Amino acid sequence: MAQKYIFTSESVTEGHPDKICDQISDAILDEALKKDPSSRVGIETLVATGLVVVAGQMTTKTYIDIPKVIRNTVKEIGYDNHDYGFHWEDCGVLVSIDEQSPDIAQGVDIGKGKFKEQGAGDQGLMFGFATDETPELMPLPIILSHKLCRRLAEVRKDKTLPYLRPDGKSEVAVEYVDGKPTRVDTIVIAAQHDENVEEEKVQTDILEKVVRPIGKDYIDNKTKFFINATGRFVKGGPPADTGVTGRKIIVDTYGGHGSHGGGCFSGKDPSKVDRSASYMARYIAKNIVASGIAKKCEVQLAYVIGYAQPISILVDTFGTGKMNNEKIESLIKKYFELTPAGIIRHLDLLRPIYKKTAAYGHFGRSENEFTWEKTDKARELAEEI
Repeated sequence: MAQKYIFTSESVTEGHPDKICDQISDAILDEALKKDPSSRVGIETLVATGLVVVAGQMTTKTYIDIPKVIRNTVKEIGYDNHDYGFHWEDCGVLVSIDEQSPDIAQGVDIGKGKFKEQGAGDQGLMFGFATDETPELMPLPIILSHKLCRRLAEVRKDKTLPYLRPDGKSEVAVEYVDGKPTRVDTIVIAAQHDENVEEEKVQTDILEKVVRPIGKDYIDNKTKFFINATGRFVKGGPPADTGVTGRKIIVDTYGGHGSHGGGCFSGKDPSKVDRSASYMARYIAKNIVASGIAKKCEVQLAYVIGYAQPISILVDTFGTGKMNNEKIESLIKKYFELTPAGIIRHLDLLRPIYKKTAAYGHFGRSENEFTWEKTDKARELAEEI
């Protein structure tokens, strides 16, 4: 008898308050890395009605006009109309940034700490995940959710739906049969809009211009749609909901599939293994699935501050592996760089590439900056089967 279940994931647009914060934090990181790739950055952002607060630690040799970076980011997202209640030109900006703690720095700088290699910037556990259910080797619910939110932004910016405002969310419930996605059961869209547009028009336009083009391969006559389910979404963005960096960690990763170590990515330079080791874990899991060793794979890496090698490596192929998990773990040690310095070098992470990652997911992307999405190790791994 077939086993059926429904799995749901969500995404948010670049104008969602939490995503504004992620993009600001990563825009500041990019500015530091442009002129000083050795910059150490840990930046948190908060947005509220008419206000942006940036705080954290940063050690860099370059000057950054942080208020300018903040305002340009808010403008690019689309908060350029005073009717929205939040505007790039006249929002208040508060900045409180100190240098990185010297106690942390000596554990990360080569040759300065207790161990001579570049150590991890913090302790923690990181997960990577991949599955063969989509071409991106990602779970279908999160991929569809991201595509819907990206499409919301596209039709807003190209004026296909000129009444849309920057804030928005999506949610996709996918029906699985025997572990394979078969159809979309429910699609949810919340799209901020102007005061003077009728809600019925918003629902009709979004269904035809946003939802159906993205979900056509999985939508059937039983699929349910909820578009602006309260009946109105005029007030949005920071005036309606305070935003904070790192509050969309499941949106950023796999939509609830697999595990999560709890650390966010945005605002952190790659010496922080929260970010770099999560990228490496995805790279490993994706190459394992691309090689045919497994149909589904989760990789856990764990680190201690100041020490280079991971203290543990764990693989789970959920019963889909062509070899046992212990053997796969040995292949990971053979083929992949796992020290912070090795990860940074192999994935070329000391570049200003991070602002782009801060909306629509860090994984399942084909842009050149996303080096952790390459499957260049798959052939070598396949030869080990």
